[in-house]
Amino acid sequence: MDSDALNTFLVVHRRGGISNAAKALHRSQPAISRRIALLEQELGVPLFERITGKTRLSDAGRVMVPYAERAVAAAQDAENAVRALSRDNSGPVALAVTGTLAGAQLSRVLKRFARQYPDVQLTLRTATSGEVSDLIRRGEATIGLRYSSVGSRDLDCERLFAEPLQVVCAPDHPQAGRRVGKLADLRAERWIAFPEVPGRREIAASHVFALFLTQGMGEVDWTPVDSLTAQKRLVEAGLGIALLAQSHAAEEIRSSAIATIRVGDLTASHDVVAVTRRGGFLSAASRRLLEVIRREFSKTRMAK
Repeated sequence: MDSDALNTFLVVHRRGGISNAAKALHRSQPAISRRIALLEQELGVPLFERITGKTRLSDAGRVMVPYAERAVAAAQDAENAVRALSRDNSGPVALAVTGTLAGAQLSRVLKRFARQYPDVQLTLRTATSGEVSDLIRRGEATIGLRYSSVGSRDLDCERLFAEPLQVVCAPDHPQAGRRVGKLADLRAERWIAFPEVPGRREIAASHVFALFLTQGMGEVDWTPVDSLTAQKRLVEAGLGIALLAQSHAAEEIRSSAIATIRVGDLTASHDVVAVTRRGGFLSAASRRLLEVIRREFSKTRMAK
């Protein structure tokens, strides 16, 4: 059982079948089918079930996935470690970030890192918090930034800071710049929030709705908007209010495009966490990127 066979198995699983896997791996369908057949023969059990034209994991396949991910990631670590001996401070570094964290702070991090390490091939992917962890676990990203720590024996989570949440509104809103005693005083407002998409859960969205529930606001009138930029534009237009992390609307608040409503009982915050694979290889450039991230986000922590 080699890493290529395990990687083929994982690609068939993630792409949903032999045909899509063949396209992703730039191989023929018979070659992919043969690779899977040999792996199943070696293990003595079927890894996939073919039902009504669809390829699904068997019970053995589901058991196999996390072990295959670790093995493929470990093989990639070995290659990266050897290559790093001859490419000091160069080579690829993959960063995965929850979309709403890809703001001004991250821009400063990337600018500083690119200036110090011009030969590093830095790539950036945005995803939900859960997907960020999956990318790190599979070795498809080196460092991740997400909301909230995750309990996993495959991952190391480092809390960078807790970012407070605030209620934002249009500048001409009746409560703009004022204080209300509790979040429930805004129950009658129309809220703008991220939707909770089945199969693509974002912890930050779940956190907001959990706050609504604990404050007795389970039946709030709300508009689902899956773009932070679109949310802010709707708030600016007076079409609703939103509960956002402080950095999300910092520029709009400075320019007076958006105002805030102070809430007496609102002490909630999002934990921003750096994620790496436990025991995974980090090149000198990757370690330096992590240092730059820590330094930049520590400024936020000290400013609170």
